Amino acid sequence: MTDIKIMVFRHSAFYTPLIAAIAGKFLEKEGLTASYSVLPAGASIIEEVVSGRVDVAQAAVSVSWNDLEKGQKPAIAQFAQINTRDGFFIAARKPDSNFSWHKLKSGQFMHVHGGQPEVMLRYGAYKMGFDLTEVAHIDIPSTGEMMNAWRRGQGDYFHEQGAYPQQLEYEGCAHVVASVGDAVGPVAFSSLICRWDWLNTEKAQRFTNAYRASREWSNSAEPEKIAGVEANYFAEHSPEAVSRAIEAYQKSGTWGGDIQIPKDLYENALNVFEHSGLITRRHPYESVVTPPPK
Repeated sequence: MTDIKIMVFRHSAFYTPLIAAIAGKFLEKEGLTASYSVLPAGASIIEEVVSGRVDVAQAAVSVSWNDLEKGQKPAIAQFAQINTRDGFFIAARKPDSNFSWHKLKSGQFMHVHGGQPEVMLRYGAYKMGFDLTEVAHIDIPSTGEMMNAWRRGQGDYFHEQGAYPQQLEYEGCAHVVASVGDAVGPVAFSSLICRWDWLNTEKAQRFTNAYRASREWSNSAEPEKIAGVEANYFAEHSPEAVSRAIEAYQKSGTWGGDIQIPKDLYENALNVFEHSGLITRRHPYESVVTPPPK
């Protein structure tokens, strides 16, 4: 068996296709074992990959634009899509079948600050005819701290990836009222990155075979079965909460289609970042994305 080192920028059920590649033994069928870790605070996911400490990592096409903004070739290759939609949900203290984004002004909004999550959130609000600057924000640095603060009664609205809002809903202290993915629409949200030279290895080919099979399974298997397979990765969640999140992602088409990063969704990601003024020009698809090994 050959070992492969996998790292994620964030850990959640949103990345089920990658987690299931390990937990569902898809990698094992290709003769691979895997280590799985979350990016340490203050570290760089690109540096972890470029240094060789990590073979494959979860990131986003947007991380490659930093190099292009400096006139440099991206240090890493973007070779496969994980999610084709934003995976964050908005939860409220009380059920609200008539929720609108404008209601966020009626209370304090505890949401993930910085990076792509906030960029997408602001773009989603914009598409809903709403300006997020009008909201009373609560900025708490980590998901664990956000969860505990919410449980203590802080905040009126909560923003995170599945299955964190679903877990709070399972505990009876929150109700999922909206999906940021529905507001933003299809977009190249999360992708897999590696070193350029790694793409030409047998290990890369075997990994890609396993990942493609895992993503197809994640998109079609019963949510309860997937949650059961991944249970060891979500010990702090109830299986029901994980299952609910997976079901929502399946229904929205988050894991549908081929694993190659679609050009139209890449262009949509450029639209989101242009809206926030975080890029100075539209960087060519071909400078960032490469086809997965075949």
